[in-house]
Amino acid sequence: MRTASLRTLAALLLITLGSSIAQAAESASMQPWPTDKAWTWYGQHPWLVGCNFVPSTAVNDIEMWQKESFDPVTIDRELGWAQALGFNTVRIFLNEVVWEADPEGLKVRLGQFLGLADKHHIITLVILFDDCFGPNPQVGKQPDPVPRLHNSRWVQSPGAARRDDRAAWPKLEKYVKDIVGSFGNDQRVLAWEVYNEPTQSLPLVEAAFQWAREAKPSQPITATVFGTPAMEERIKELSDVISFHNYRPLPELKDKVSILLPTHRPLLCTEWMSRGLGSLLEINLPYFKAQNIACWSWGLVVGRTQTNFPWGKPIAESEPHPWFHDLLHRDGTPYSEREVAAIRNATGVSNSPALPQQ
Repeated sequence: MRTASLRTLAALLLITLGSSIAQAAESASMQPWPTDKAWTWYGQHPWLVGCNFVPSTAVNDIEMWQKESFDPVTIDRELGWAQALGFNTVRIFLNEVVWEADPEGLKVRLGQFLGLADKHHIITLVILFDDCFGPNPQVGKQPDPVPRLHNSRWVQSPGAARRDDRAAWPKLEKYVKDIVGSFGNDQRVLAWEVYNEPTQSLPLVEAAFQWAREAKPSQPITATVFGTPAMEERIKELSDVISFHNYRPLPELKDKVSILLPTHRPLLCTEWMSRGLGSLLEINLPYFKAQNIACWSWGLVVGRTQTNFPWGKPIAESEPHPWFHDLLHRDGTPYSEREVAAIRNATGVSNSPALPQQ
């Protein structure tokens, strides 16, 4: 009997030890990548330079991804212009309400987008949640833009109500795990930015990191370093690589970078370039390249988002001077030949394939 008891005890100890090891492994998988792994990943890519991408025919990310308004012809054409500039990456926004209405359809269209981007030698950074602008996203026909108003119909994902209602979070968890799980080993996806510019959303930011990690993607996970100082610090602690925004002149950009360098992780400036605020392509882009900081300027082709107009209230003029964001007219001709030359000088491409000429 005593021998049998010892055997039972040994078996129980082995089971307990195995469970502890499994729990430790699971806990480790929820932690951000070691810094050397992050730098190894970063070193596998050329200098990453591109833009935030919304096709000119979409007023927001719902219109971009809904079946009724998804526009692969325009997407293909405009990504071709991005390639002509030498861009090798784009950053895109998904919206949870589109997935909620049509999960399989959204994944099909995302796969189609990734294929078009890959055709143009462009890798895609994917955003899942976003706290910017309209708090009540709804599927269906989207309203036309307010004349002469910057990004007048942009909407949040998942929206303030779902963000603040924990009873809605199981569906948000399913969304994150479905998208990340479906594309988590897709080499056309660069990284997952689980949250763009969170404002009052730290609990959901933390949950989104956990859900994304549980999907076990091969790509890094990040969120915009944004919000209160405490929120910014927490996001840095959770991130594999550091995503930040800066729309200011070069001296202020350098100050922001100096604050982030102590993370010892690759830096991704996922939004920048605002002519009206002094964030200029000819000046800031060479700095990003010299410092090996990945960067995505805001906007490519002027369109229904109207991000060529300044932040704030509508202006009286039908054409802003200068454009706030965006690089190309709807026909692909450059807003500024000087800027295009600066981009191509930084990206090292020739004039072929050529952009349309004025």
